[in-house]
Amino acid sequence: MQGHPNAQTVFFKAITDHLDVIKAITVQQELVEKIALAMVDALAAGKKILWCGNGGSAADAQHMAAEIVGRFRRERRGLPSIALTTDTSILTAVANDYGYEAVFSRQVEALGNAGDLLIGISTSGNSPNVVKAVEVAKELGMVTVAFTGIGGGKLATMADFLFAVPSKDTARVQEAHSLVAHMLCDWVELDWVQTQTGVQGGAL
Repeated sequence: MQGHPNAQTVFFKAITDHLDVIKAITVQQELVEKIALAMVDALAAGKKILWCGNGGSAADAQHMAAEIVGRFRRERRGLPSIALTTDTSILTAVANDYGYEAVFSRQVEALGNAGDLLIGISTSGNSPNVVKAVEVAKELGMVTVAFTGIGGGKLATMADFLFAVPSKDTARVQEAHSLVAHMLCDWVELDWVQTQTGVQGGAL
């Protein structure tokens, strides 16, 4: 009979694995900077940032859209960003009428415009509704970003920018997604404030 969980097998392993994954994504700094600049360019052009994902990734989408509309660290005007995961009437109506695969793509079709930016979050890279959202976004001339786990799945060959966390562990992948998304929010906000005050921004 196995013993009960202990700190070594749960806490220490989680912390160790988390740190290993976070260290591994540092090599993608240049990519993250390119994504940040694409977000800045979209907002500077009067465009908006859309987010989508399922489960924990839906929570990340809502969280990050809120950081941009509200604020992250600094006082500034609200910036346009929408999580496509929050309107239960739209989600259930579209799922009922067209299938769950269309719950995000239908919203992209309705709300997206050329020059807008979509961030699709899927730890596997294969979530059908996120894949479809990216497909529609590309048809509309939007900039597309995929946040995935190792390999990138179907999204790897679709998105303009692919941030793939080198892990198969969903929890560790989501933690890395959250960290990098916070970095992106920080960059966008800092750039916006510095542009308004005439202060030159720096590298990530």
